[in-house]
Amino acid sequence: MAYLPYGDDIETTEAGEQESIDGIIKGMTQESQTVETRDGHAVRASHAKSTACVIGKMVVAADLPPELAQGLFVNPGTFDVAVRFAQGPGEKLGDRVSTHRGMAIKVFGVDGAKLAGHDAPTQDFVFASGTTFPDGTAAGFAAQAKKIGMTVPMPEGVKSVAASIARDINKALNAVGVEPSPTLDFYGHPFSHPLVETYFSQCPIRYGDHVAKLGAFPVAAKQRALSEWQLDPHQDEDGFRHAAIEYFDGNDAVFELRTELWADAETLPIEDTSVDWPTRVSEYRTIATIRLPRQAAYGSDRVRYFDEVMTFRPAHALEAHRPLGGVMRAHAGLPCTQRFPTP
Repeated sequence: MAYLPYGDDIETTEAGEQESIDGIIKGMTQESQTVETRDGHAVRASHAKSTACVIGKMVVAADLPPELAQGLFVNPGTFDVAVRFAQGPGEKLGDRVSTHRGMAIKVFGVDGAKLAGHDAPTQDFVFASGTTFPDGTAAGFAAQAKKIGMTVPMPEGVKSVAASIARDINKALNAVGVEPSPTLDFYGHPFSHPLVETYFSQCPIRYGDHVAKLGAFPVAAKQRALSEWQLDPHQDEDGFRHAAIEYFDGNDAVFELRTELWADAETLPIEDTSVDWPTRVSEYRTIATIRLPRQAAYGSDRVRYFDEVMTFRPAHALEAHRPLGGVMRAHAGLPCTQRFPTP
């Protein structure tokens, strides 16, 4: 298959984009300030409630073909990683408000030219459940941030009902053979185990000479055996966390890191992340394995560091993995995409 090359001209800035980015910053800052005033403690502007904070290794596959042996993945090797699994909202809600999930990966010991403003020897990959970011442009992102900001002061019970309605509609759509709505899934995700989820970059990044989206696919047998697991949120409001702790107490988790290379500018758009990149055009191919061994997944000192000190940003990257598209430009423009007010 012929893959399209990366070029400095593949992005198209939308009219009024900076105003949209300014609106996102304002909306997310207000959201975080509301949460801090209410709860007495500042949290991340997204993915505030951690589920598991773990460490492990990423092994880059040997003998990758040239189109896959790019950037961080140009040579086989092993890297230390820190991985934070979390719930989506920028506030700590009970798990009955089950929304989209996050998996953030920080790779250590990374050499090479970094993006401006990032001088640490690290590379971050920020993933979420679902292959698309529902509001696929900076303007859409701004509108979404405003809506979410308006819901923050609402009682948690109202948010739980809204998530339940979104979840039930998607169940009904699936039952009649209609593709579930990514937007509804964003607000009302199934009560599935966090370690059986597949996580995606949702937005494109530069992939050396090419462009790609990435995904982390669970492959360990013990993870796949959790496909029917469902949380009863009425029994445990922190059930996702407790399930992850229990899993890591006795089992390794293994994810294959896979890349979907950009192969068609029409069906695989750069700027609109609400459009799924169909795998019939370009399939996901394995580039590395992330192994997270059994461990104490929620030790107090580690969680404090992961939650209060460590940040994960798409812009913490090699030049070879620069985030692309309007939504990623908005992320890069934020003081910090996952923690306010400190960059």
